[in-house]
Amino acid sequence: MPLRQMKESSEQHLVIKPHQQNSMSQAKKVTKAVQNGKGPPLVSQEQQNQTSPPQVKSGGRRRSRNGRKSDQVDVLMRPSCRPCTVVKSNENGHVVENGNTVSSDVEMSFPTSSKSLSFAQRPGYGQAGTKCIVKANHFFAELPDKDLNQYDVTITPEVSSKAVNRSIIAELVRLYKESDLGMRLPAYDGRKSLYTAGVLPFSWREFKIKLIEEEDGINGPKREREYKVVIKFVARANLHHLGQFLAGKRADAPQEAIQILDIVLRELASKRFCPIGRSFYSPDIRAPQRLGEGLKSWCGFYQSIRPTQMGLSLNIDMASAAFIEPLPVVEFVGQLLGKDVLSRQLSDADRIKIKKSLRGVKVEVTHRGSVRRKYRVSGITSQPTRELVFPVDENSTMKSVVEYFQEMYGFTIKHTHLPCLQVGGNQKKANYLPMEACKIVEGQRYTKRLNEKQITSLLKVTCQRPRDRENDILRTVQHNAYDQDPYAKEFGIKVSEKLASVEARILPAPWLKYHESGKEKNCLPQVGQWNMMNKKMINGMTVSRWACINFSRGVQDSVARTFCNELAQMCQVSGMEFNLEPVIPIYNAKPEQVEKALKHVYHVSSNKTKGKELELLLVILPDNNGSLYGDLKRICETDLGLISQCCLTKHVFKITKQYLANVSLKINVKMGGRNTVLVDAVSCRIPLVSDIPTIIFGADVTHPENGEDSSPSIAAVVASQDWPEVTKYAGLVCAQPQRQELIQDLYKTWHDPVRGVVSGGMIRDLLVSFRRATGQKPQRIIFYRDGVSEGQFYQVLLYELDAIRKACASLEPNYQPPVTFIVVQKRHHTRLFANNHRDRNSTDRSGNILPGTVVDTKICHPTEFDFYLCSHAGIQGTSRPAHYHVLWDENNFTADGIQSLTNNLCYTYARCTRSVSVVPPAYYAHLAAFRARFYTEPDLQETGSTGGRGSKTTRAAGDCGVKPLPALKENVKRVMFYC
Repeated sequence: MPLRQMKESSEQHLVIKPHQQNSMSQAKKVTKAVQNGKGPPLVSQEQQNQTSPPQVKSGGRRRSRNGRKSDQVDVLMRPSCRPCTVVKSNENGHVVENGNTVSSDVEMSFPTSSKSLSFAQRPGYGQAGTKCIVKANHFFAELPDKDLNQYDVTITPEVSSKAVNRSIIAELVRLYKESDLGMRLPAYDGRKSLYTAGVLPFSWREFKIKLIEEEDGINGPKREREYKVVIKFVARANLHHLGQFLAGKRADAPQEAIQILDIVLRELASKRFCPIGRSFYSPDIRAPQRLGEGLKSWCGFYQSIRPTQMGLSLNIDMASAAFIEPLPVVEFVGQLLGKDVLSRQLSDADRIKIKKSLRGVKVEVTHRGSVRRKYRVSGITSQPTRELVFPVDENSTMKSVVEYFQEMYGFTIKHTHLPCLQVGGNQKKANYLPMEACKIVEGQRYTKRLNEKQITSLLKVTCQRPRDRENDILRTVQHNAYDQDPYAKEFGIKVSEKLASVEARILPAPWLKYHESGKEKNCLPQVGQWNMMNKKMINGMTVSRWACINFSRGVQDSVARTFCNELAQMCQVSGMEFNLEPVIPIYNAKPEQVEKALKHVYHVSSNKTKGKELELLLVILPDNNGSLYGDLKRICETDLGLISQCCLTKHVFKITKQYLANVSLKINVKMGGRNTVLVDAVSCRIPLVSDIPTIIFGADVTHPENGEDSSPSIAAVVASQDWPEVTKYAGLVCAQPQRQELIQDLYKTWHDPVRGVVSGGMIRDLLVSFRRATGQKPQRIIFYRDGVSEGQFYQVLLYELDAIRKACASLEPNYQPPVTFIVVQKRHHTRLFANNHRDRNSTDRSGNILPGTVVDTKICHPTEFDFYLCSHAGIQGTSRPAHYHVLWDENNFTADGIQSLTNNLCYTYARCTRSVSVVPPAYYAHLAAFRARFYTEPDLQETGSTGGRGSKTTRAAGDCGVKPLPALKENVKRVMFYC
């Protein structure tokens, strides 16, 4: 991670210590701390150079919502400490961006051995709120008293499949447990490491293991392969260190010991169920439900061992995933396409859909009797089976696929109009299999994007009331019977079968301020919600010039006019000044002519208003509008500079007051208004926010769907633009290399031929924007960062905190406002349940814990500053609390201070009259990143479409020259366009 250039040595380490106490004289203390090696280095204006962040890739699953978000990588994946080493590149190492040279003088590596870096330590426990007891899906795991030993495993020839590796080691244990292994029962991670309780009788040994390849036959001939397995002693894990860490006496987690215990408790489940990531699935846990198009849902459970204040904790949660049905391929294709494929020809579009769904899927042949050989599908042929020929010898003698299967296997291909499957990885030597001779192998998770119907069906399966989910978790723990688990017994691990009882507090809802002209000037939300009845927006905006485009054929002019009129009246009732008449009559257009229609309305309106710009565009969309919505937003926000509000046809026909009220809230903030503010904010009573000008940032990175190899990742940063209200947020977005988690454009410099070295980046631009809007420069920064897994905390904090520092210093020498850096996580598996489900006073209407429930004891980190907050009322299913982890705190927040601030901000979300589950700046950053994905040009090479957006593609994501997003228009940047 790039920090300032150091003249002394490229080996020098930078030290960041826990947050400093009494840092109220911010700039001086921070500067002094840096000079003394106690803080992240600050940079003078001469030293600010654009830096290339280390390539921290996002692993595992990542946000799916048109950009996946990665699963929380468990703490066991996190190195105990990672300082950064400065490495200077040569003088010619430059990156060119937009025609300008961007310097890239410093690169950082991350050694894992040093112990210089530590996160903010917990300053104490929160006391605010009404105390209560909740149950958590954490199960106490007693620390074993046995030695844990790690051995390195080398298998030759090398095997890429974890399942085959496990079979090899299982056979080795079966043959040698009672002899060479000294009665030890080892646990194996499926790759390179083997673990034992107590030492093996050797430090190095080689074994020869013969394994029958089951793929090649059931009753027929079986192939036998021999593997050489070398087991070598590596290290002994320190359980005393782990005990001290759990007791809060040491700050650095002994990751090796935690990882060993986690693998031990996963060993039996890995044999009994289908392991995927950190979860286990089986069709036997609950009856699979059909999702449509050849997919079924399998239920399973997530399992992870975590260090907590109560000791080691086993986190168990229910899980569901889409699996491909083990159908004959012809039947699967029929379900996928939703039509009879046996009698009809396939279109090009059909072939593409089949290829995308089956690529990478394992199939087994059914035409060879007992021999059920398995293959992986690489594609499908463009010609039907009857036209396929291939060379059968070195003389290029050609034979048709139909003839070959008849002569070789006595198998008559009936459906010769269907394409063949291409299998195997050799592109030069094609292997063809007729679809009717193949069946899909059971137990394969579907990793590609689900359609809307499939998502809805899967959500129905996963959506469980809290009591049902709690009972399923308890049943899972009892069924896993850890007390009978031979591996748990071998290693001396005992797991409780009771949910952890945890002390919690329910924080009060904040009072909200509305306009003085309304009947209700102040409002106290009840159970996380309220409404706009008798209230007027605190800052209602004026809309004088607006127009409407109708892209929905089914909506007649009279219906559209009625809808627009009712929406305009609702805006007026809610506190806006809204002209009831559009600039021009409602314009009807075809979805395929979106750009033409938008430009027509834009220019005609401008002519009508004598050059005055259109302030708002209302758009009526078909319910199923494909790419129309995204195209419209891209053109409006990056080309025309138009603020737009889209409404679906179903809402136009069925107008409800609630819907119109919510749309009016969105329109007001898009126009630059505020809907409500915290009473404590306008009364200047929020600790560490109201005393001095404070800016609150939200940041997020979303990654493309699995399989979208050409799409970039999208980073978004929003920042409050008002103080003391902290309600309006401006947002900026940028594209960056695929799966890159660090936000690269937070701060950058480039060389301009005229101006020389120029500073820029999203942080700097938003700081400048704050000063313009408020007339003051921020004296405090609070940074909520979404989408970071635990394994990436160190890199993200180091790189992004440094970018904040550089952005501040580039504006003014010695300008270093104190920073609090908080990671927000939603993709974790901790669930909180009411202690008594029958007690109506302790639950909301959905049976979930009450909004404002906060936990910072027992199931939280032993020493670091984290907490769980359920800030929202449940609607359906089981509420998921947000997990907040304060990584860096120069503002010296108390536990109550940051917990109350976060909870209160959740009531300021602009789009509805409910408290939300994630702090709004982080939520807005996600919305902005999601919106910006529409600005990228999708890769449609395989769809065969031509013209329009489909004719262009973005560059390969691995390419550091990711095509930049089109720039947002200035008037769009300033408002909450993403709402």
